[in-house]
Amino acid sequence: MNGQRIMVIDDENIVGKMLKAVLEQDGYNVETFLGGAPALARLQEERFDVVITDLKMKGIDGMEILLKVKKEWPETKVIMITAFAGLDAAVEALRGKVDDFFPKPVKIKDLKACIERLLSTP
Repeated sequence: MNGQRIMVIDDENIVGKMLKAVLEQDGYNVETFLGGAPALARLQEERFDVVITDLKMKGIDGMEILLKVKKEWPETKVIMITAFAGLDAAVEALRGKVDDFFPKPVKIKDLKACIERLLSTP
């Protein structure tokens, strides 16, 4: 588990900082981004095992990130988090082949269990 790379993309700085802190305690290498454009640029340079992205962001949103990651790096797992966890958003994310979907506020215990599950399955 240690050393696996996780990218967190959320336009709320506090969310990225909190997830980085709790996930690094488990030995993951975590990079955080406040928007989709710099995150996608970083993905061109470095492979990540898991991308955790907010759904609703200005500019490039979580759906665009999901579709791009699944097209360019299909082995990378994508977890969507959103404060707008309506059925429509969940259905759209599932159509985009999201690996999991969490409403905000995210329960850290559940998110960690999800990451472990995703990283242990090929």
